[in-house]
Amino acid sequence: MSRILATVLSAVFHPLLVPSYLFYIVCYQLPGVVQQPAMPDRWLVLAVAWGFTFGLPSIGTAIMLGLGLVSSLELRERRQRAWPLLLAAASFGVAAWLLHRPSLFDALLFQMMSGMSLAVLLTFLITLRWKISAHGVGMGGAFGLLALLYLGGEAGLPALGWLVGITLLAGAVGSARLALNAHTPAQVWAGLGLGTGLVLGFGAGLALG
Repeated sequence: MSRILATVLSAVFHPLLVPSYLFYIVCYQLPGVVQQPAMPDRWLVLAVAWGFTFGLPSIGTAIMLGLGLVSSLELRERRQRAWPLLLAAASFGVAAWLLHRPSLFDALLFQMMSGMSLAVLLTFLITLRWKISAHGVGMGGAFGLLALLYLGGEAGLPALGWLVGITLLAGAVGSARLALNAHTPAQVWAGLGLGTGLVLGFGAGLALG
């Protein structure tokens, strides 16, 4: 894979952008999965997702760059990832709190954001010792979510199409991270495994509960 393609894939499927993509798919591309809010008002869900999972963490990381706490927005150094990841975990948590309004939002939306918050928090904790792939965690989580929705029968065939697509994309993004020498194969696979396992485990726990 060329470095240009690897860079584009890494940027387009940045871990802070994946949540917005997933909320868009669930709200607009999988009929019947979400009942509340009604279709005309679902922009509010996307606004919360984008603002707190991409906008705020990105601004915070840019400020850290200006203060010299990080040397690059790419965060290639493991030790420099800690504060941006902690900020992201807190921001994701606020988004989950905002979506915990049963009279306004389906429980699925809160559950999605809660799972994402936990994934970022675990990524932060692991990163204190080892450079796990955040891209892998994000793509693994996306795969796990779409697999749950398809296997649960709630989303039907549209979810299968998205599931196949995300499987291919996860492989491409993982390959991109390796092509850029951003991670070792073990770090990429660990990220994919953490994201997928966390979502499937979270879903199983909710089903049993």
